[in-house]
Amino acid sequence: MIPAPVIGVVALQGAVSEHMRTLTGLGAEVRRVTRPEHLAGLTGLVLPGGESTAMVRLAAGTGLFPALTDAARAGLPVLGTCAGLILLAREVEDGAALEGFARVPVLDLTARRNAYGAQRESFTARVALRSRRAPGTDPDDGPDAPDREIDAVFIRAPQVTRVGPGVEVLAAHAGCPVLVRQGAVMAAAFHPELTADPAVHRLFLTAAAAQPVH
Repeated sequence: MIPAPVIGVVALQGAVSEHMRTLTGLGAEVRRVTRPEHLAGLTGLVLPGGESTAMVRLAAGTGLFPALTDAARAGLPVLGTCAGLILLAREVEDGAALEGFARVPVLDLTARRNAYGAQRESFTARVALRSRRAPGTDPDDGPDAPDREIDAVFIRAPQVTRVGPGVEVLAAHAGCPVLVRQGAVMAAAFHPELTADPAVHRLFLTAAAAQPVH
């Protein structure tokens, strides 16, 4: 019997319970993560949406984000959503409020904070998800699944303004990447945890299942 993936959700602030509910519904064992020692035994980790400035301040002094950076570089699958994408971005435009605080800058991309407007300008859009096989899975498992459309909820969302050559774009909206993957790290500019469709989380769990326990 294949053991359930053990997924941590950084529980400093933001949409923690929504991610935990979605992951549990997909059969994962889910743990809250607030300190570096909580990373032990995980097969994947989620950086939820919320306020990136609040998250970096709450994490300051705990050592969590430097430890998570090391773990991600060592191959731990990570999914960042909305603010989580900002924390994962190598470069952040309009990021003065984040300066001096540790982040997890493992994705070769540039993000612009709050690029889609204020809270009252939130919206939902249909985007095509490229359901390609995750890195590290067996190429003989069969063909990649066909693309499918999903609902993407944008709330004060960041915009990806640059992607490096090693970054795969899995979904785009209005010509801009909104779901990307580099190695075992995925990031979404939207909130997949706020819809009933777990397609993004399922894609992430496929990558997590292919990785050893960290």
